[in-house]
Amino acid sequence: MKIQWYPGHMHKAGKEMRKILPSVDLVIEILDARIPFSSENPMLAQIRGDKPRIKILNKRDLADDATTALWREHFQRQNNIHTLALSMRQPDEARALIPLCRQLAAKRLKSGRSATAMIMGIPNVGKSTLINTLTGKTIAKTGNEPAVTKGQQRIELARNLTLLDTPGMLWPNVENRDSGYRLAVTGAIRDTAITHEDVASYAAEYLLAHYPDRLRERYAMTALPDSDYEFLLALGRQRGCLRPGGEVDLDKVAKLLLNEIRGGKLGGLTFETPEMIAREMEIVAKERRQREARKAARKQKRKKNKR
Repeated sequence: MKIQWYPGHMHKAGKEMRKILPSVDLVIEILDARIPFSSENPMLAQIRGDKPRIKILNKRDLADDATTALWREHFQRQNNIHTLALSMRQPDEARALIPLCRQLAAKRLKSGRSATAMIMGIPNVGKSTLINTLTGKTIAKTGNEPAVTKGQQRIELARNLTLLDTPGMLWPNVENRDSGYRLAVTGAIRDTAITHEDVASYAAEYLLAHYPDRLRERYAMTALPDSDYEFLLALGRQRGCLRPGGEVDLDKVAKLLLNEIRGGKLGGLTFETPEMIAREMEIVAKERRQREARKAARKQKRKKNKR
């Protein structure tokens, strides 16, 4: 399954980021703590180059604390990467970002010049809320729908420290099938990109395997169904998501489950681990090699046919 959702303003934003990057001193990337890898845009790694990078695992209150710690350790093993785990329900946590920016731009600041930090992230990851929290006023527009911020803006974050805000960006193709579903589960992709039933089925399968106790507790199920489909049917009957005649309305129960996941009703959930991603990316790399081999074979065949 491939998800393609790449509005025109995002393509433009990518070009603008590349153009302005030479004047930026450090890069701040906002990640969703529930999906740290899947919410990390691979295009941004190329844009950033070797500049210092702060990865903020946002919405930590919605994620599994133990897995968030694993991800922070994983990222901090990489060159010139620093991390923070934040919850916008705890505004004081966000203020730790300013001294960290000053630390990473210390050489420039000591010379008496101002420093510029570029902040970026995928849609609906909480970037605008973070900016408003840091400045103490509504500067960046926020919303529950992806792709609210449309253009760049400069914000005076603190004395001699400027924040360059950028639109939320998704990459043209989500190559890893699981990452695509995880983005949909957390609301980074518009709900029209995949059916609610497909997304909720993916989420239910994962929760049955990794967080069964949360499901039992939240939905008072002493015995959980064996499959995601049976779980959605059971939940639909329990919550009255029924069509005339008593048939379960799968779209309705799917929306219910996704809203409860996104709202933290099941507690802190993380949908991927570094180990899990390593396995998945091995599969992605193998599939990529296979596609390239098929493409090369077709090209060779066309050459032979022209002779």
